[in-house]
Amino acid sequence: MSMELIMGGSAPLTMSSREIAELTGKRHDHVVRDIEKMISDVGEGLPNFGDTYTNEQNGQQYRCYNLPRDLTYTLIAGYRSDLRLKIVRRWMELEAVTIAPPETPEQLALRALTGLQTVVEKQKAQLALMQPKVDALDRIAGLEGTFNGTEAAKELQIGPQMLFRWMDTNEWTYKRAGSANRLAYQKRINAGDLTHKTTIVVRPDGTEKAADQVRITAQGLAKLARLVPGAHLRAGDEGEAA
Repeated sequence: MSMELIMGGSAPLTMSSREIAELTGKRHDHVVRDIEKMISDVGEGLPNFGDTYTNEQNGQQYRCYNLPRDLTYTLIAGYRSDLRLKIVRRWMELEAVTIAPPETPEQLALRALTGLQTVVEKQKAQLALMQPKVDALDRIAGLEGTFNGTEAAKELQIGPQMLFRWMDTNEWTYKRAGSANRLAYQKRINAGDLTHKTTIVVRPDGTEKAADQVRITAQGLAKLARLVPGAHLRAGDEGEAA
């Protein structure tokens, strides 16, 4: 369906005779005839509403009319009810259309600047949210030494058993059959995330034995902070390195 909407500046909205013909299924020349008779009957001047259009098939020009709402409704008063309803609904559609005036270069520049400022503010807000985590990672990266499981869990603000379970099920640590001590996967040692430290354990009878203990490096702790669900590095500087 064509949308022959005539609306420039403060000019009134009009509907063309061509669109009226299309909406009602009438021949355009018959609609033109009805318009000319109506305008004559109501005492309006034809030149006030007259126009021309070029036929795409033969290139010739023909007359047409652009009617305001009151004359459009007057024209269709004698049409069938279903045809009148089509015209009324089309008018409601046209009147619902809001045509904004073109923006000036100054308005375009102001809108672009406002959009840029919005983006910058969003980025600042995101950085503010990320900063505590960044500070915590920087602090961990600057620590020397290694952490045992309990110390690491404290830094990650999760329970030690939760950390141990995650490391056991994600190929960071494992236990040999019949052994209570955890060992580090070699690939984690090679990556610099884990290491082994030999400690002296005193038995209940007073004798001593050497035992390997898995230690988590600062690099490994930073990785765990990103990987372990619920882990959050402390932003403070009270972590203990061993």
